[in-house]
Amino acid sequence: MTSYVETRQEGHVLEIKVNRPEKHNALSPEMFSGLAQAYGELHRNPDLRVAILHAEGKHFTSGIELDKWAPVFASGQGFPTHPGEIDPFGMQGERHRKPVIMATQGNCFTWGVEIMLNTEIRVAADDTRFAMLEVKRGIFPCAGATLRLPQQMGWANAQRFLLTGDAWSAQEAYRLGLVQEVVPAGQQLDKAREIADKIAKAAPLGVQGVIKSTRLSWTDGEAAALKQLYVDMVPVMRSEDAAEGVRSFMERREAVFKGR
Repeated sequence: MTSYVETRQEGHVLEIKVNRPEKHNALSPEMFSGLAQAYGELHRNPDLRVAILHAEGKHFTSGIELDKWAPVFASGQGFPTHPGEIDPFGMQGERHRKPVIMATQGNCFTWGVEIMLNTEIRVAADDTRFAMLEVKRGIFPCAGATLRLPQQMGWANAQRFLLTGDAWSAQEAYRLGLVQEVVPAGQQLDKAREIADKIAKAAPLGVQGVIKSTRLSWTDGEAAALKQLYVDMVPVMRSEDAAEGVRSFMERREAVFKGR
């Protein structure tokens, strides 16, 4: 990891912390690389089942360091990743296959919104303000907002914010379905950990199957997902975890899953 991104494993949970509060966690190329490495660690490590993405300081992020990213965007190459890394925006290469929960506070602008759109569950402090500011800076979003914000917020709702650069509140994000929990400021990480612990106790193969099937339906359509559904179910049903699920049901106890 870079000094701007720190990781910590707690049981089966990987906590990914953006740590550049003195710059309001403005995204630099080095920070992007650290996030891509962390997502790669989540992807590869069989002991990890879920991740929490959060940020140090008053704000999740003020945006990007545009002067450093302008040459990259002008090249037409997109965000650069290296072997072993996973693009945290899900724009290039293989996407993460384990769930990511995001906790936000304060300003969550531009790349903060776009990385959120590529997570599974979102918890916002009640002081969070979201915004896509690109049209105020002479450019347009290029890390997923034009693709995903209309899907997740609705076409006209998304255009309302993408075309103006106006901010919206945590409460508005909750109303529109972009976040699943709004909590008092300072409690967002605790709530994210609570949700992560529940996911970590669930069957890892089942959880990953859910993400694969729902994502395929979203990107390729229901017919494509249906075609793959029962194919992917076979190895899961033959797993030790599936057998444990049946045993725990018969024995009326909580299942203990191993991810195999």
